Order: sequence, then structure tokens, then C-alpha cells
Amino acid sequence: MEVLMRTMFQSLGKNHSMNKLAKKYGLRMGAARFVAGDSTESAIQTSKELNNSGKVVTLDHLGEFVFTEEEARLSTAMCIQALEAIAESGVQSNLSLKMTSLGLDISKELCMENMRRILHTARMNNIFVRIDMEDYLHCQISLDMYKELRKEFDNVGIVIQAYLYRTEQDMNDLHQYQANLRLVKGAYKESPEVSFPEKKDVDENYKKIIKMHLLNGHYTAVASHDEEMIQYTKRLVRENGISNDQFEFQMLYGICVELQDRLVKEGYKVRVYVPYGIDWFGYFMRRLAERPANVWFVLKNFAK
Repeated sequence: MEVLMRTMFQSLGKNHSMNKLAKKYGLRMGAARFVAGDSTESAIQTSKELNNSGKVVTLDHLGEFVFTEEEARLSTAMCIQALEAIAESGVQSNLSLKMTSLGLDISKELCMENMRRILHTARMNNIFVRIDMEDYLHCQISLDMYKELRKEFDNVGIVIQAYLYRTEQDMNDLHQYQANLRLVKGAYKESPEVSFPEKKDVDENYKKIIKMHLLNGHYTAVASHDEEMIQYTKRLVRENGISNDQFEFQMLYGICVELQDRLVKEGYKVRVYVPYGIDWFGYFMRRLAERPANVWFVLKNFAK
């Protein structure tokens, strides 16, 4: 049943008609628990509250299903607006983005132009930008573009997914770039031809790449709500004398808040991924697909 539900929500997240319907009716169905409103102002207010609780933030203006150059440039403008709002407000926040929202599926040249505009603005304001990894079809081009951008900008990082077979080789390739990486298990549904089908294998690969990146001396963002992975990271850094300044834990807005608070009290850096914007449906569906408990939360909202 859990597998069927995960497949259903992942499929819904890619449905253009459902996405349009969600935009029309706003942040209902419990989505407000996971999405910080539909405006930059609401995202900044949420960021201030999280900063006040001892956490830092990465903002993500949600955007999927970009089909025109005009839409890609509008998404770019929203990213720049977020960077300017971060600088003006003084909140402790990075920016996360998806390159498909900047026109990657239209043309690489358009996306690179938009990325350079964003990274230039971010550099002027001393803000770090993270490129989110998307599905397998976008993996290679995302890494290629990151490597090209890294030659020009030192304020850019990317995400690596543990569930792909190729990940260890990608980590080796990125070593020379001293890449600041967010390491995740992976949230997209992929073929067993390219990804580990068993959770235990994903977990073991996740531990492998966390250890690899930390021992290579590079900054590591461990993005997980899995307490086993968090405890593994704690042991690893303690046993190898790795400074807390070399890594952080990252978690999603609205999920495992008590765990986030506990890690802050223990002295660890916790960064909360704060998504916002009207294009929230695909993100919300992936959160439901990942965690069955989120589905029951939504059903309770309907009951109310």
C-alpha cells in the first residue's frame, strides 16, 4: 500500500492540470505546514522566526513546468527578488533553486544566462546559492553546468543523491572543485537500472558518501530526517576530529521540528529548507510520497 501511495503522489506531482488547480485554490489540503506562504514577504517572515529559534535557512521559490522563455525569466526575477530581500532583511539564509525553473528544458544557454544573473547578484550580497538536483534525466547536464559555473563563482553548490548508482563516481569527479554539497537520499521515482531499489542499499551508499566528502575536507550538508544517519554523522565527525564548522544538518520546513530543535541545543548548525510561492503543488506531492505520516496529517485537515 505504501509503495502504491508513493507512486500515486509522485504521478500527481507531475500532472499539469492538478498543478493549475492547486494554484487556483491556494495553500489548502495541509500544504501550509510545508510551504511558507506564496510570497517573498511571507518567506522572509518565516526565516526570521527560524533564525530566532537558532536555525539558519535556505529559501526556495518553487517553480516547475516552465515551458517558455518568459516563464524562465520570471522565475529568475523571483530568485533575484529573494536574494535582495535576504540582503535587505539581514536574515541568515542561502538560496536554493531548480534549473528547470530557469529554462533548462528550453535551452542550456538560456538557463546558464539566468544562472549567471542570479549568482552575480548573490555574490554581490555575499549569499550562497544551491542548485537542487532533479530527476535522473537532468543529472548529467546539471553536474556539467555546475562545473562550468564553479569556474566563475565560488558561491555555488549542488546536491548529490545517494540512491543513484553513479553517485560515488560523481563524488570523485567533484573532488577537484572542492564542492560544497548537500547530500540526500533522493526523492524522485527512478528505474532500478539507474538507482538502488532497496532502502538498505541506499542507506549504505548514503553513509559512504557522507564519510567520503567529510574526510576529503569539503563542506558537507547532511540533508536527512533519518536519526540513524544523523547519529552516524555525529559519530563520524567525533571520531575523526572534524570541526562543526565543516558540516551542517539540513531539514525541511514543517518536518521533524523537535529533532531540529534538539540538534540546535546540542550545538549543531541546522539549516531549514523553506519553500514558498504559488507553484507549490509538485513539491507538496513529493513530501506526501516520501512520508506516509504526512498523508495522515492532510487527511486530518480534511476531517476538520
